[in-house]
Amino acid sequence: MSKHRVCVSDYEEEAKKILPKAVYDYYRSGADQQQTLADNTAAFNRWRLRPQVLRDVSVVDLSCSVLGQALSMPLCVAATAMQRMAHADGEMATARACKQAQTGMMLSSWATSTIEEVSLAGEGGVLWLQLYIYKDRELTLSLVRRAEDAGYKAIFVTVDTPYLGKRLDDVRNRFKLPSHLSMSNFSTESMSFSEGSYGNDSGLAVYVAKAIDPTLSWDDITWLKKQTRLPVVVKGILTGEDAKQAVSHGVDGILVSNHGGRQLDGVTATLDALEEVVHSVQGHCEVYLDGGVRRGTDVLKALALGAKTVFVGRPVLWGLACQGERGVTDVLTLLKEELQLAMALAGCRSIAEVSRSIVQRRGFTSRI
Repeated sequence: MSKHRVCVSDYEEEAKKILPKAVYDYYRSGADQQQTLADNTAAFNRWRLRPQVLRDVSVVDLSCSVLGQALSMPLCVAATAMQRMAHADGEMATARACKQAQTGMMLSSWATSTIEEVSLAGEGGVLWLQLYIYKDRELTLSLVRRAEDAGYKAIFVTVDTPYLGKRLDDVRNRFKLPSHLSMSNFSTESMSFSEGSYGNDSGLAVYVAKAIDPTLSWDDITWLKKQTRLPVVVKGILTGEDAKQAVSHGVDGILVSNHGGRQLDGVTATLDALEEVVHSVQGHCEVYLDGGVRRGTDVLKALALGAKTVFVGRPVLWGLACQGERGVTDVLTLLKEELQLAMALAGCRSIAEVSRSIVQRRGFTSRI
């Protein structure tokens, strides 16, 4: 019998025992020396909370909206690829858990369940599609059309992956999908990541080099905006300069992300980049954050620094590996309860009351 799990790290510890080494390494690892992977979590420890007391926090309301969609909390599920490596129900289990939690789920283009299957599993919930821009633009558009037809509410286009970052564990493991799985949204072996051999490299790095378009530019954001009626969010912005470009190209949202530390190693932790992006957009679009979120206090700090909502990826995978849909539900419930407690103890009775004034950078000394 598994031990009582009381925090996200407990789920990861158990998932590590359950998952095959190559699968755990794929989910867990970052690029190169994994400096950014570590810094994403460490960044939250560079900020301290400044609680307000005597505020009557007998009722704490976590409800919010993202792109006009009502959610129970500002904590959503990030796109993580190939979830059926963690559990047989994969993305469908995650969608059911998100529906129950009344929060949003971003589905990876590289899912091991189809856009339509996940829509049925999470029917009535809030789903978004994460999109890579393929060299084959018609193939790219077919994913967008399928998402529109299946009731997805937005397209999150990844802009930080013209090539795949060098993930050393995946190279050592010669990572590829187990033979009984494929990227289910594609019909050919080449596009579904189910070819027999990828040589001595990470199979995913070979796949990206073959399939994903490295010529991607801001013009492609304009093109995508013209092709869909859905809101378009750019995922992978880390600087104010790029945030201004995104706004000038009419995006509906920006996800401050460094791909979970899996692309360019040594870049800024997402929490450290957040304020610069928020200031640069000047309220012209919504701003979200992913990367390193492991506790309810992490979510609160990100909200205080300007994030509209926060996305979690790896914690959901650990829950999925431990107990499928129930495991994802438990992780989301755990983080929600942690956030609710953190807000109450900080004196915030609603998301509207979370402000920059409740956080300060560690080492800062007030002169008041």
